[in-house]
Amino acid sequence: MPTIIWRGSLHSARHDGDGRVRRSGCQNAVGYEIDLSHPDGHARCHLDIRSDHLNSQDVLHGGIIAMLLDVACGNAASAWFDREEHPVVLTISLNTNYVAAVDAGRVTAVGRTAGGGRKLVHVNGELHHEDGTLIATAAGVFKRHKLAR
Repeated sequence: MPTIIWRGSLHSARHDGDGRVRRSGCQNAVGYEIDLSHPDGHARCHLDIRSDHLNSQDVLHGGIIAMLLDVACGNAASAWFDREEHPVVLTISLNTNYVAAVDAGRVTAVGRTAGGGRKLVHVNGELHHEDGTLIATAAGVFKRHKLAR
């Protein structure tokens, strides 16, 4: 018999008419913004870097970089399944490659779907500094989660 490591109900991440997803506790704590309104259909996650986002070397913490890519890729995956309903998706895997360091300014993660099916979707992501510098890339697999109602 499998061991259950997580069980619970997740609420669908509703978005407003301007393409912004309802704020989460994590989003409030870190301060990133989600944008689904771009005409290209890709999901974006913006963060204005603050001192509390930096690691001990005074550059943006790798965990925050991975989180921004996960948020952008996860929202792109959700939109793949249903852009209006914005269903819950779970991250199955997220491989992150760190390319450059950044310590100030605005960074934007962009998630782009690469293909998928009824339950799984593959998404690629990039995090860029506002000056155009590539900070990190990611490739992930996301699974649509059916809610128990």
